[in-house]
Amino acid sequence: MAAPTLLMRVVASAYSAAEKAATIVRNVMAAGDLGIVEKSGANDLQTKADRLVQKSICASLARKFPKVTIIGEEELPPDEVDEELIEDGHCEEILKKTCPAQYTGIKEEELVIWVDPLDGTKEYTEGLLDHVTVLIGIAYGGKAIAGVINQPYYNYEAGANAALGRTIWGVLGLGAFGFQLTEAPAGKHIIVTTRSHSSALVNDCISAMNPDSVIRVGGAGNKIIQLIEGKASAYVYASPGCKKWDTCAPEAILHAVGGKITDIHGNSFQYNKEVKHMNSAGVLATLRNYDYYASRIPNTVKQSLVP
Repeated sequence: MAAPTLLMRVVASAYSAAEKAATIVRNVMAAGDLGIVEKSGANDLQTKADRLVQKSICASLARKFPKVTIIGEEELPPDEVDEELIEDGHCEEILKKTCPAQYTGIKEEELVIWVDPLDGTKEYTEGLLDHVTVLIGIAYGGKAIAGVINQPYYNYEAGANAALGRTIWGVLGLGAFGFQLTEAPAGKHIIVTTRSHSSALVNDCISAMNPDSVIRVGGAGNKIIQLIEGKASAYVYASPGCKKWDTCAPEAILHAVGGKITDIHGNSFQYNKEVKHMNSAGVLATLRNYDYYASRIPNTVKQSLVP
């Protein structure tokens, strides 16, 4: 068997880094001192878990892949990272998969990794633990091509004997793994949207979709999981606020199973290292029937959101 390509080695290492991250997230919560800091306000929080997980993921991946660009959500001082935060393992199963041909020649310096150490921080601080994800997105040529989403508290309501947490991963042209792909009920328009960043614009846009129901949850990673597991038919967020590290990993996994994510105008997201971090024209994502939802976005909403 040929030696694994760089991309598959990066994904396999990101998988293990995300599992380590989940342990850190659970340990911080169990210890009880979240170390909450307000960044730009009460809806924009950072905890000890955000800080430790980002250090862990970024340092672990940088040590193995020194020429890859890694961009994390939290602005942290470049301290020495404690050895116990370093994850040097990888997922063997991923290395056994065949890298899609178009990605076999990728070099380290051509990759950008976007890290959200704790997506759904506000929910984490409020104990809504199933909303929380760890996101590691891998981009090449400005496109999200692979991603890892870990849910540290997947199954946490299933009782003491249930295995806690899971890791979902995907590569464009290969597929996505770690969950059961399910389509939303046919003929139903179930919208998933923000829980803590709502606005008149967000709600006007949702009303225009004529939804049968609206699910309000935290975290972009969590919302994409609602789509790929058939709990929602569209993720609609007509507002700035989402950033590249929120969408990179979920986009790769959604695209790997034939879904679609864009801004409210239908523009795809760019993930090259020079790009601005804010997705200022919102998010529209579906597993199927993208065109139905895109066609119903009011012009007033589009005019309010400049890419």
